Amino acid sequence: MTPTVLTPILDLLDLAGIALFALSGAVLAARLRQTFVTMAFFALVTGVGGGTVRDLLIAAPVFWIDDPWVAVVCLGTALIAWFTPVRWWEGKGFDYADGAGLAAYAVLGSAKALAYGIPPVPAALMGVITGCVGGIIRDVVAGRPSIIMSPELYVTPAALTAALSVAGMLAMAPLSLPGEIAWGFAFACGFALRSAAIRWEWGLPSYGAERGGGG
Repeated sequence: MTPTVLTPILDLLDLAGIALFALSGAVLAARLRQTFVTMAFFALVTGVGGGTVRDLLIAAPVFWIDDPWVAVVCLGTALIAWFTPVRWWEGKGFDYADGAGLAAYAVLGSAKALAYGIPPVPAALMGVITGCVGGIIRDVVAGRPSIIMSPELYVTPAALTAALSVAGMLAMAPLSLPGEIAWGFAFACGFALRSAAIRWEWGLPSYGAERGGGG
């Protein structure tokens, strides 16, 4: 029997994360002056890439194959990007939206992994993969350096969100408390960290930087 994973809140987080990541892929294709077909492809692989890898790793049915709405959301998002000026999606506001999608997907990925019996640490890593891999695929296909190759805090907020989500769910279970409390707290913390990194350009030190080394 397939584990029961989604609730109305996780459903909402799922579609929100898909839409935001799909939009980031479509907008990147627009900036590169690509065709609508390429834009739709970027939207799809960015929106479902992380969740697809997660489902394959935890031996779950790939989530968007049997869901009639996921591809529709991705293609609809590509249409929005096609018919709107790129300048609408420039600036830090779009980065904040992407940060919200990152945190939402990290919660969803870790929750689904736990529901499939994955141990806590790998379950948290599934949250990170769900949040980050779609953007990595997008950047690789576009032939540009991925954000994970910069010191900017991106994977770290996803890891914080996933870890808090897993820890919260494990703590709530013996008390019969709803998981929504853990999910909401984890999302808020991860999004706050990502937002702070965007606002104040926080980043991790690079290897050798504190010693003045290079290369």
